[in-house]
Amino acid sequence: MKRIWSKGVSALLVSIMVGGLLISCTNSSGNGDNGEGAEGENSYKLKILHNWNGSNGSDAMTPVEEVIKEKTGVTLEWEYTKGSETEKVNQIFATQDLPDIYTGPAWGGELDGIIKAAKEGQLVDISEKLMDYPNLSKSIAEENVPPALYEKAINAYDGKKYLLLQNQPATNEDGMDWLYGFYVRKDIAEKVGVDPQSVVTKDDFYNFLKKIKDANLQENGQPVFPLGGFSNGWAVGIGNTMFYSGASYVDKGDGTLEHNFFTKGYEEYTLFYRKLVEEGLMDPEAFTQTDPIAKEKINQGRIAILAAHYPAILDASKEYVSSHPGSDYIPLGPLERADVEPDRPVDLGIQGNNVTAITKNCKGACVDAALKFLDFMASDEGFMLARYGVQGVHWDMKDGKPVANQEWFDKFSTDTNMKLRKNEGISIGLESLTGLDRINSAAGGDIWAEQERLDAMENARKILRPNGIQVITAYNPGDVITKAPEWEMLKPSMDRMGDAWKEAVFAKSDEAAMSIINELREQLRKTGYDKAMQFTNENLKGKDVVTVQMPN
Repeated sequence: MKRIWSKGVSALLVSIMVGGLLISCTNSSGNGDNGEGAEGENSYKLKILHNWNGSNGSDAMTPVEEVIKEKTGVTLEWEYTKGSETEKVNQIFATQDLPDIYTGPAWGGELDGIIKAAKEGQLVDISEKLMDYPNLSKSIAEENVPPALYEKAINAYDGKKYLLLQNQPATNEDGMDWLYGFYVRKDIAEKVGVDPQSVVTKDDFYNFLKKIKDANLQENGQPVFPLGGFSNGWAVGIGNTMFYSGASYVDKGDGTLEHNFFTKGYEEYTLFYRKLVEEGLMDPEAFTQTDPIAKEKINQGRIAILAAHYPAILDASKEYVSSHPGSDYIPLGPLERADVEPDRPVDLGIQGNNVTAITKNCKGACVDAALKFLDFMASDEGFMLARYGVQGVHWDMKDGKPVANQEWFDKFSTDTNMKLRKNEGISIGLESLTGLDRINSAAGGDIWAEQERLDAMENARKILRPNGIQVITAYNPGDVITKAPEWEMLKPSMDRMGDAWKEAVFAKSDEAAMSIINELREQLRKTGYDKAMQFTNENLKGKDVVTVQMPN
C-alpha cells in the first residue's frame, strides 16, 4: 500500500555522509541536494517504483523496513504498478513523474524503456561510485551477467554504468525453474474422466478443454471456464511451444534466423487459440482482466485449467483448495514440443529478473543514500532479511543454517492472501533488490515453504521435466537486432506483435485473423525488418544462438 511521502524537511540541514552518515539538504525542489527525502541528520526517505503488475506491499512500515532504516538510515515509500509494465516505464520518463529508484523486468519492452532512459540521460551514472559498494559491483561484474545482456544493458554506455542486475543465479544450484505449464484442478479432471498425463498433443489438449466445457460445470451459479490465466493474459499463450520451438527467433533451416511471427507454426498457433475463444474454451476476459479479478475467479473455483508458473498457481489457489480438499492444481502432460527431439531436456533461460536504476530525480545525497541502501540489500544480510524477515524474530540460525521460528511458520502457513507476511515486510518487493540470487548457495532455501508445497513442486518437476533441464547460455537474437541501424524505425512495428496476436485471436474468422497477421508482417518489412534481420544474422554468424526455449 502506498504511503505518503513527506516532502523533505525545510532548508538548511546539510550533513555529509561519511562513514555511514547521510546528507540532508537545503533546496525545495527535486531530491537529494535539494532537500526532498532528507528526514534528519542520519535518515533519508526514498521513493521506489516496483514495476511489476499486481505487486503490492504492507499497510504501514514493516519490521523488516525498520531494520533497513536502522542499518542504512533509509525509509522507503513504495509505488506498485497496476497494469502494463512497459507502459509504466515509458510513462514515468515521458511525464517526469520519477521515483528515486526504479526496479522492473530485465527483458522485453520494460528493459528497452530503461535502456532508452539511460541513453537519454534520465538515469544516474554510478560508474565512479561502484568501487565503494562491493555488493553492487559484484552484481554487474561481466562474469555475473549473461553476455548478450551485458553488452546490451550493462556495458553499453561508453564506460558509464546505469543499471544493476538483480537475482542472476550466483551458482547452478541457485537457478530457479519456475515450472511453467498448464495445470488442471484434480477434482475436475476426475469428474470428466481424463488422466492429466494422457494429455500430450495439441489435439489432446483441445479435446480435454472441450470435455470440460461439455460437462457444463458451475460454481455458485457461474460457469467454470475450461482455460484461464492471470492478469493481461499471463500466461495463457504458453501453448506456443506445441507449434514452434518457443524462441522468439527460429532457424529457417539454412542456418539463418527469422522471427517466429513469420513462421507457419505461428499461424497455426494463432488459429488454434482463435478456435479456443470462438468455442468458449477460454476465459474471454483473460487478456483484459486485472490481477485481483483473475485471482477472484480462481478463488471462486471458476478456472479449470490455469496457465502460469507453479508457485503463482499454488499461491493463488491456496484459499480455495483449503476449503475444497482435492481441488489442487496438478500438471498436464508434458505436452509435445514442436521442432525438438522428444528426449531433449527443457531449455530454460534462467537469468536475473530485475534491472534497477537510480533516476535523475535523485541527486547528491540522495544518490549516496540510494547506493548505501541497495548495497546493503545486496549483502548476504540484506538478502536473507528480504526473504526470511528479521533474524531473532521470524527466524534464527541453527547448526549454521537459517530456520524459521515455529510461531511465524504456523502463522504464515495460514496466511492464504499473504497479507500477514507482507505486513512483516516479506514479499513486498525487497527481494527484487538483493543482488545475485544465493538462495541455496549462501542462504537456506525457502524456509517458509510447507512440506506439502515442496512435495507438489517436486511432483510437478518429475512430470514436466522427465529429461531434466538445460540452462540457456547462448546469444539472444532479440538483443542483437536492437543494434541494427533500422531498429528505431522497426521497433514500433515489433512492439505491435503481441497486440496483433490478441486481435487475431478474437477475429471473427480465420481469414480475418490471418489478414491481421499478414498486414503487420507487411508493415514490419516496410519498416526495415529484412535489413535488420540481415544485420542480426551477420553479427551472430558462428555464435551459439537461442533458437529453442521454454518459458521460465
